[in-house]
Amino acid sequence: MKVDDGAPNRPKKTRRTAAKKRAGRGSAAEGGGRYYYKGNRHKQLRAFVSVVKLGTLTRAAEALYLSQPTISLQLQALERELGVTLVDRRRRRINLTDAGEALYELARPLVEGWETLDRDFQAKVKGLQAGRLVVAAGTSTIQYLLPELVRRYRERFPAVQLQLANVTGKDGMALLRADEADFAVGSMLDVPNDIAWAPVHHYDPMLIMPLDHPLAAQDRITPEDLSPYGLILPPQRLSTYRLVDLVFQQRQVPYHVAIEVGGWDVIKEYVAMGMGISIVTGICITEADHARLAVRNMKQFFPQRSYGVVMRKGKFLSAEARAFIDLIRPGLLTRDYDEPGHSGR
Repeated sequence: MKVDDGAPNRPKKTRRTAAKKRAGRGSAAEGGGRYYYKGNRHKQLRAFVSVVKLGTLTRAAEALYLSQPTISLQLQALERELGVTLVDRRRRRINLTDAGEALYELARPLVEGWETLDRDFQAKVKGLQAGRLVVAAGTSTIQYLLPELVRRYRERFPAVQLQLANVTGKDGMALLRADEADFAVGSMLDVPNDIAWAPVHHYDPMLIMPLDHPLAAQDRITPEDLSPYGLILPPQRLSTYRLVDLVFQQRQVPYHVAIEVGGWDVIKEYVAMGMGISIVTGICITEADHARLAVRNMKQFFPQRSYGVVMRKGKFLSAEARAFIDLIRPGLLTRDYDEPGHSGR
């Protein structure tokens, strides 16, 4: 007797097709979800770039609002599809392989460009009628170099939210590497491998003294002439102190620091009061200073200071950032800069 099992009567071809589909799903599952992330390269690259930037899977997962296993799966899928190992997982902190370094250099600007696509599109359409720009700079740069540039920028792009982050050179580098600043303006002493340096303005080192100082009567002054007098210098952590010390050490000239204090305006005020003399950068000398200070150019003995644009290599610059840099010097972004310069104050 034939038993009815309740299954509907289907053509054999249809049943065979369904069986093949089930078999295909089983094969994919056995292969560890090989094709689960295939076709979504943007998510994979975004996860990869975030892991490298933040150093761990956990931090990347938190930044992208994903689970750590999801980030791990995306990395694994990317490695399988490219056929290479991108990261060394033997340590707690992520380390890139040579292939990972190559991919990171290519992927980071792509991912950053995608993240800012909407904003940049609106900027193109509306002519920079909205957006945000963060520029890192030291006190002297903000006080003496940027005011005119900021005025011109605000006149042309009043709707852009502009933030000037007042930081030292070291903190400025940290902001650039964390993508918390679009670029920096200042001077550099050493240029790291991941940083691009575009010097624009060059300033001579200046000796400043009270008008009645004994050296004020001399036209030519050497470092040896400065030896008997107390110097007023910025803190030792800043490059001005280190450069002055280097010149005296190279010439084997003894010197002493009477006061260590930060800020060019403070130093100029103390010098005018007769508390010592100082070597400053010409960027801080104004017309009003010549009425109360004796100023001598010391470029024969001390190095010039260069100020310009500091960028992270591979950084995708927004339209707002490019517009500001074009004000500093038109065409500056068309060249590559890796020159050594001077940093700090």
